Amino acid sequence: MRWPDLTVIVLYLAAITWFGARFGRSQRTLKDYFLGGKTAPWWAIALSIVSAETSTLTVIGTPALSFQGDFGFLQVVLGYLLARIVIAAIFLPAYFRGEMFTAYELMRRRFGERIRKLTAATFLLLRALAEGVRVVAISLVIAIILGAGEKTSIAAILCLTLFYTYEGGMTAVIWTDVAQMLLYLAGAALSLAAVLREIPGGWMRVAAVAAQAHKFHVFDFGFSWTQTYTFWAGLIGGCFLTTASHGTEQLMVQRLLAAPNERQSRAALLASWVVIAIQFTLFLVIGVCLYAFYSDRHEQPPAVLDKIYPQFIWDHLPAGIAGLVIAAILAAAMSNLSAALNSLASTTVIDFLKPSGAARGLRLARLATIFWAVVLFGVGLLARRWGSVLEAGLSIASILYGSLLGVFLLGLLTRRVGETAAMWAMSAGLALMLYIRFATPIAWTWYVVIGASATFLTGLAASFAAPRSG
Repeated sequence: MRWPDLTVIVLYLAAITWFGARFGRSQRTLKDYFLGGKTAPWWAIALSIVSAETSTLTVIGTPALSFQGDFGFLQVVLGYLLARIVIAAIFLPAYFRGEMFTAYELMRRRFGERIRKLTAATFLLLRALAEGVRVVAISLVIAIILGAGEKTSIAAILCLTLFYTYEGGMTAVIWTDVAQMLLYLAGAALSLAAVLREIPGGWMRVAAVAAQAHKFHVFDFGFSWTQTYTFWAGLIGGCFLTTASHGTEQLMVQRLLAAPNERQSRAALLASWVVIAIQFTLFLVIGVCLYAFYSDRHEQPPAVLDKIYPQFIWDHLPAGIAGLVIAAILAAAMSNLSAALNSLASTTVIDFLKPSGAARGLRLARLATIFWAVVLFGVGLLARRWGSVLEAGLSIASILYGSLLGVFLLGLLTRRVGETAAMWAMSAGLALMLYIRFATPIAWTWYVVIGASATFLTGLAASFAAPRSG
């Protein structure tokens, strides 16, 4: 425990909590609380999208991927770009027809109230489970710093994030995301420079060691249902995964809806991919540098590879600088947690409680935020033994994303399919994905492709037995 590092971390946590809470004064209506009054500029929304998309899972999970493997994960990033083009062309025009607060209001307009609640409930389950994995990632970092227990670590970060999210709503989420995004990219750049200084020969030595171990290998054009990172799994699977997450999940759609208009929403979405590509590349490079560092020293890495990056920072960076980089990792955690709490609360209030009156709506929104903070604490405790945090988070999300994306595509691309057929389709898609997850070796990168296709085709077939009425 080094006091310069702890001082930096405590100052950061205090400053970001104060900064976020300041936005509480502008929260008067549900539009303010859940959409930031639709006043955020596109570039701030773009950084907020990236912040929510990556989180602590990226910061500690991506270096572990390249440490034990190669740059194959970048194939998934290509799918991220293709997905953004699909969302901009098909989803955004539908979302900006009239005023919406959640993604699932679109389902009500197209199908009816039952499918709205089913899709909203699916999101609540999905986000609670996936966020539980992210909470575990946070506890790994805090445990390294303080030697604190996981329960204490999870509770501390949740309480701080809850405070400013409760007060400032979506405005606080977006602007704290911007600040925290800039901080943790700066922290990653600092840590990259630090690990290169620890390796005699610097980048040239890293390049030589990595080339010998084939670490810079990116593309695998072979086709396999069981191999996670191939070109086709990355392009197709990554496209379906991101179309589902950014096009149907309230965590991301809420940010897109917070833009003043469709044009700025589209600009934010496309610009976010540039930052994502840079960010994933940076953390993969850090992982390769750590591989060279351990190889040259003939040292054993941590038993849990997800700890390798935060452990290096804490053990090898100068006092004060290590605290800044750890604060950057906590920034990623807090920005994602705040977004999750606000999106879970918005779906609960808008899609289920539907309050009348601005004052009552705002009060329910804040109570729902507290409720979901308690739920995430519980899920985080259960999620501690689910394996690699990055891949666990993505695979959990992918099970549910398929049925969500499939029913949204039925709503946007068909006219014959009615609400009953859509509900059958969602149920069939989810049942298939549970079977695939627990009874087959199929890689998680294919989950959304299979789930969405099964849901879509089942919906079309079911529409002949239960056609749309009215």
